[in-house]
Amino acid sequence: MEAKLVSLGVETFKIALMLALPGLLTGMLLGLGVSIFQATTQINEMTLSFIPKIIGVVIVIVLTMPWMLNAMTDFSLNIFNMIPNFVE
Repeated sequence: MEAKLVSLGVETFKIALMLALPGLLTGMLLGLGVSIFQATTQINEMTLSFIPKIIGVVIVIVLTMPWMLNAMTDFSLNIFNMIPNFVE
């Protein structure tokens, strides 16, 4: 019983990481690119770093939304199917 709960917790963290990774990587890479651009041109505008990140993350989330929805649906169905195993 405890092993099932631990594996469920591990699976929960894995799915959370998989769903968050595309947006986080996009924000990180765009932030790095904007920082390099600001360092080379010596432009120190604070909003310049936020706008590309926001737009990039929104685009990536919209493009990966079907995959994210399928992953969450499969995980939720798996959880609902496991409920009888935990109620003993």
